[in-house]
Parts: sequence; C-alpha cells; structure tokens
Amino acid sequence: MYCADCEKIENYFYSETCFWIFFPTIESINKAIVFCGQNHYQAVQKDEKCLAIAIKHAQIKRFLFGLYGEFEPSELACTKITTTDGSELSISDMGKIVTADVLINRFNSTWISQSIDDEKYETHFQPIFKLENNEIKPFAFEGLFRIKDEFDNIVPPAHVFKLAESSDLLFSVDLVARRSAVSHFSKSQLNGKLFINFDPSSIYDPSYCLRATASAINALGIKPEDVVFEITETHSVQDESVMRGILNFYRNAGFGVALDDIGSGWSGLNMLHKYRPDYVKIDMDLVRDLDTEPYKQTIVKHLVHIAKDNNIKVIAEGIETQGEFEILKSYNTDFYQGFLLQKPALFESNVSDERSKEIDNILRGIK
Repeated sequence: MYCADCEKIENYFYSETCFWIFFPTIESINKAIVFCGQNHYQAVQKDEKCLAIAIKHAQIKRFLFGLYGEFEPSELACTKITTTDGSELSISDMGKIVTADVLINRFNSTWISQSIDDEKYETHFQPIFKLENNEIKPFAFEGLFRIKDEFDNIVPPAHVFKLAESSDLLFSVDLVARRSAVSHFSKSQLNGKLFINFDPSSIYDPSYCLRATASAINALGIKPEDVVFEITETHSVQDESVMRGILNFYRNAGFGVALDDIGSGWSGLNMLHKYRPDYVKIDMDLVRDLDTEPYKQTIVKHLVHIAKDNNIKVIAEGIETQGEFEILKSYNTDFYQGFLLQKPALFESNVSDERSKEIDNILRGIK
C-alpha cells in the first residue's frame, strides 16, 4: 500500500533556509520589507513582488510566527512561498510552492512527518457487536489511528487530522492510517470484518490509490468481503461523481461501504440516496441519552426504519449506558458499538516475527 505522491513529504526547512516569498500586492511586499528591517532579517528583493529571505534554523519559528502576526489571514492565503537550502531557485523548487498559511502550518506539524518517518504510530481496534440468540458477539473491528509525538504521547486524532489537512499532509497521514489498520489487523489475526476509516478528500488519485489499497489487502490474504471502508467527513466531498467512482471501485472489488454519522444533518440522509451504502452508523449525538429523550427516539426509530427498507445494515455507535443499549435493541438495530460494550484497545501481534516482517514488506512493496 505504497503511493509515491502521498508518501513523499517535501522538506521545506534546512540549517539555513532561504524563503522565496511571492506577495499578492505591492503594499504586501512593502509591509514585508519593513518587517524584515525591524527584525534584522536578510531580505533581497528579487522582483516587484518577490523577496528572498535567508533564515537560520533557530530563527524559523520566530520568523514564521512574525509573518503570521504581521499579515491578515487573507494575505497569507494569497502569498506563495517555496524554500531552498540557501541555493538559487530551481524549477523543482517551484514545484513545491505552497501558500504562506500552509507553510506555517507545515512547520507546526513537523512532528507529524517525523513520527511517520519513525513509525511512531499504531492502530487501536474497537469492536462492533451483534446480537446472536440474545448473546453479544464481535462482528467487526474498526481501526482507529493513533500517532505519537516526540514525547511518545498519543495525540488526539481529531487534532492530528485537522493539522494534517491545514498543512497539506492529509494525503500522507490518511494513507499511513489505512496501511496501519491493515497491518495491525493482519498481525493481530482478529476474527471478524475490518472497518477502515477514510476521508474522501484524501484520495489523491482514485484509480492509483485505491488499486494500491486493494492489492495490499489481496496480497495479505484478507478476503475483500471482510473489509468495509467507512467514509468519514462526508461534508468535505467536492465532486460527487468522483465520490461515486471511489465507491463503485470498492464495490466492484468486493469491499463493503459504510457511511459515518448518519443523522447529524439533512445532508446525511441525502447521502443514503446518493451512495447506497451497505452500512450506516447512527451519529453518537443521537445515541447519547436516547432512552430519556423522546425526540431523539423518534428520529432514531425512523432512521433505522429507512435503512432497513433499503437493505442497509444499521450500526449504533457511542453507546455508553445500559439504557441506550436496551432501547436500541428494541428498535432491532443490527450492530452496536461503544464504551459500554468495549473501549478501543491495542491488540497484540499473534504472528511470528518472520510473518510480521513479511506483512511489513508486502505493504511497503505494493506500488
């Protein structure tokens, strides 16, 4: 599950970095010249709207935060920057040009790139349960990506993905998360389906990226019908035809498709009609205190009914109390997930060291 475009994280910062900054207006570059003069930065005007500024590595944070404070967000979004290691600008350097706000966020997320390089990440699994003869049994395991910072602390996933998106690293982080889920699932030898989260906007090249994912799963001997791709962040979908193409690829390859957070808005119901998933997850905000809130009960009852009428399996997530669980059972919900039943956990490897290395090689080698 390798992708040269997604896994290549460009380096922008060196022991001495030359920032080539292209400003949107004359007023902006004049403001930058004054800023550099006040802070004793070596700035050379290369063009009417371009400055080259040499910054020592120890000063980069101060310099970038200074820019952030000096310019309006709209100016930063329209200002373009690329960097060199002190040399003159080349065509390849122009190929990695980004907006100023993205570069500032990229600097703040340097630890993400380093953690990926150092493989300081893992996948925790939270079971999804079914009722069988009134006995609760695992049906599937949802892979939840966890990445550690330089102090070996697990950083909240929402923060990681938000920072990755703002620093143009979402493609790389999402790919690593998918690969980690497949790797840990294979090594743990869990018995059930694997739910893999993915953000549709993180698919750089649908035909290439999805083929690599399918090839890796096949090479590991995992049956496609045992893998479900759970679509998160459905609001980020910009091109619905591309989205349908992604889902058609997964279905044609034999994988299942799930939609997350159904019921969180009218757009969620619209997704049922547009994408016809195999599974839907009821938004946990609706599940919370469901047993004591009649309004929520009406909504959830009808959501379950709509899904079943369309042959879609329903998963209730975020179950934390016995009362919530009991009322969901009374609605004949298909599957259940939440802290009441089991919290996410890191499952130990159940394969030999030799097989573990083989799995890693397979995932790195698929191109």
